[in-house]
Amino acid sequence: MSDPRLESLRLAAPGLRLATAPDELLHYGRDWTRRWTPAPLAIALPGSVDEVQAVLRWASAEGVAVVPSGGRTGLSGGAVAANGELVLSLERMRRVLAFDPVDRTLTVEAGAPLEAVQDAARGHGLQYPVDFAARGSCTIGGNIATNAGGIRVLRYGNTREWVAGLKLVTATGELLDLNRGLVKNSSGYDLRHLAIASEGTLGVVVEATLKLAPPPPPTATLLLALPSFEVLMQVFQALRTRLSLEAFEFFTDVALRHVLAHGAQAPFERAYPYYVVVEAAADGPDDARLLEAFEHCAGQGWVEDGVVAQSQAQAAQLWRLREGITEALAPHLPYKNDVAVRVSAMPAFLGEAQALLAAEYPEFEVAWFGHIGDGNLHINVLKPAALGQDDFVARCGDVTAHLAGLVQRHAGTISAEHGIGLVKKAYLGSTRSAAEIAVMRAVRTALDPAGILNPGKLFDPPPGSHA
Repeated sequence: MSDPRLESLRLAAPGLRLATAPDELLHYGRDWTRRWTPAPLAIALPGSVDEVQAVLRWASAEGVAVVPSGGRTGLSGGAVAANGELVLSLERMRRVLAFDPVDRTLTVEAGAPLEAVQDAARGHGLQYPVDFAARGSCTIGGNIATNAGGIRVLRYGNTREWVAGLKLVTATGELLDLNRGLVKNSSGYDLRHLAIASEGTLGVVVEATLKLAPPPPPTATLLLALPSFEVLMQVFQALRTRLSLEAFEFFTDVALRHVLAHGAQAPFERAYPYYVVVEAAADGPDDARLLEAFEHCAGQGWVEDGVVAQSQAQAAQLWRLREGITEALAPHLPYKNDVAVRVSAMPAFLGEAQALLAAEYPEFEVAWFGHIGDGNLHINVLKPAALGQDDFVARCGDVTAHLAGLVQRHAGTISAEHGIGLVKKAYLGSTRSAAEIAVMRAVRTALDPAGILNPGKLFDPPPGSHA
């Protein structure tokens, strides 16, 4: 607390919890990228919207940059504070505020973990269907800031589809109440959707009203073993035609090997090069539609083995093979790419991407997995123990430039669901035109003229600006 600016912040927001211990600065100053050394000024942990407003009014007056912080599970450096910024953590603001049974909405504070929101919805006989492996630690505010997708986008879409309203605190401390849960609202610009996926650069989400869905139908979970990369989309098309898919997730033998080393149970007696976890509406594991779909794929030579979960516990074991990948790979400091193309473009893109990585990374171990049913692919290059981190990142960055060009040729995106942050901003031009980026800059300047919110994220700031 030796910095005099913190004393002025304490006076501006009496009762605000501030953290400055070295371990706290390290913990709150980084996300899962682990590529930047955290160096925040301090950590502000407000307990109310009023305190968030007070912090941002102070930051605006003092010219202090602010990094909004949720669960910090992102992989693009969007929550990194490495240049003396004040981290604004919403983790204390985690309450479920209201449930409306007529509108079927749940209003929550931005720091509420995704899993808590899902549990609250189930408590009312409904579901909040956005889901992914980090559900226990990621927060609703962070999900909104990146328009998070996850494993059930195939059926339910991204976070954006489920935000009925939100409250946003601007860089100058104003509170905007956006859309207020309305189903129809044609009164000008929908600033709610502008805030979604803005990565904390246009304001700080403090509260969200979320739409809920009816309970999911009974489902079955299958794990299929595939002989080659080329048949992946054929299996997807065959299953989508015959079943009502909830999820279709793929991963490679490299990814599975690391998950098994991390404590998961091997699904088959032998190893296969590629795997798919499928969740589909079914009357049970013996549903005839499942057997027919499997037999069709096996008869075409597209599937070599498979298993249908016979219980919820077995389904959880199968899902662990997919959802445990990120955690299992983390000790190897992977360089990650999170790309997406239209589903129709996926076969051609997959072939070209596989050839590119085989040519450029012959000495590196590469783990692939992703949400193939929605066109999203995660590529993880694992750092060899003998290679220095800086050399590894530089080597991977060279190939990412080629991958960005490939994405651009297929009219895709270099960031499907983790945002641009620091990691991908050099490649934003492969996804957005110069005219689009100019409009984005203008919008950012209009809402944050001093450039104090999450500076350096998305794109480099103009001279003399924080942003």
